Amino acid sequence: MLQNAFFKISLVSTVLLSVVVNPLPSPMREQTHLTNRRNSSTTPISQSLFDEFEELSRIVDISYCVGSLNTGVERPFECLSYCKNFPTFELRQTWNTGVTLQDSCGYVALSHAPALPRIIVAFRGTYSIANAIADLSLTKQEYVPYPSRDRQEKCEGCRVHSGFYESWTQSEAIIGDIVDELVREYPGYKLTLVGHSLGGAIAALAGLDFRGRGYNPIVTTFGEPKVGNSALAGFLNKKFTTDTYRRVTHIHDPVPLVPLTQWNYSQHAYEYYISAPQLPYTREDIHLCEGSEDASCVAGGNPNALQLFWAHRDYFHRMGLCVPEDSFLRRIRLWDSVAENEL
Repeated sequence: MLQNAFFKISLVSTVLLSVVVNPLPSPMREQTHLTNRRNSSTTPISQSLFDEFEELSRIVDISYCVGSLNTGVERPFECLSYCKNFPTFELRQTWNTGVTLQDSCGYVALSHAPALPRIIVAFRGTYSIANAIADLSLTKQEYVPYPSRDRQEKCEGCRVHSGFYESWTQSEAIIGDIVDELVREYPGYKLTLVGHSLGGAIAALAGLDFRGRGYNPIVTTFGEPKVGNSALAGFLNKKFTTDTYRRVTHIHDPVPLVPLTQWNYSQHAYEYYISAPQLPYTREDIHLCEGSEDASCVAGGNPNALQLFWAHRDYFHRMGLCVPEDSFLRRIRLWDSVAENEL
């Protein structure tokens, strides 16, 4: 109870302070900002990568069906959401570390041929606004890498967000052995980690952990917050490349900007930025950013309080809804129109 209260106060403070530090842009400033971005020398991503991101957004959205308030994901691979899009998937495990849906949650599945052979670990993000408020505390603790083959490897000066680290620790206790077993049993399957929001932060820590075990995971996150300090960000940058880690962000989404840099949190590299404010997107709307805080990407924008929970949920699809693919809830635009009229 006290921990959840602290989480709520922390994120409210984070969002309010970020809006104060970077107030909402005026219409003229926003128009100039977007014009400059369109005229920049950025190169759109390939159609194949765009299609992969779109598919992964559906795969991670399925994780919102897991939890005590939903109908769940059932074997072989059935749910109210996008499960029917993946007839070759085989569910192996679901997990939920908290009955209030404020902790780590997700599923492990196998993707069999003729689809791309993969071991998929999907980490659910924020279930609701209340869950979003619970996602971010500001406390950091020492980060200790998984014991790798190089026993001398250390992460000097690394500090990690304590809430994210605890969530991964709890999740690892449930799925760590399962993933180990699947990697041994299916050596030709690519280990694929995907997460949204809170789930993105946990996927980042899971990726580092599995790298330490000698695996070669591909990590894709949507709306991932900052996981720790600059030392931890640098450690992650050394472990991955733009091909093995894809941190997808979206214009107006403030979550990748928090916790704030003023509190010694830093974002890592490998950002792919969606510059289109609204769905649907095309590949021309997405480009690979330079470094950890490219000014032409989400770090150069301003938090948009009115679109906080739309921009953060609109990644190729409207995430966070365990509803059928054709549900009107995935298409509703009422609040988006209100937000636009207020800008």
